[in-house]
Amino acid sequence: MLSELRTAHKVIGVKQSKKAIRDGKAEEVFVALDAEKRVVGPVYELCSETDTKLTEITTMTELGDAVGIDVGAAVVAVLR
Repeated sequence: MLSELRTAHKVIGVKQSKKAIRDGKAEEVFVALDAEKRVVGPVYELCSETDTKLTEITTMTELGDAVGIDVGAAVVAVLR
């Protein structure tokens, strides 16, 4: 799935991902395991509350590379 992230319809970042989850637009959410827990904690909670599929990725660098940005990404939400 990581290879498909580059071309998928998505939002990158905690704020945008939380909004997509709340609005029911997120199909799957990817979270980097090395992101600060206080930052991504609310994303875990929202995914749990809304039964949104959550996939953990080892590093922010790996997730950033997968979506085609030059910096790390803590959270990416693939939209429906």
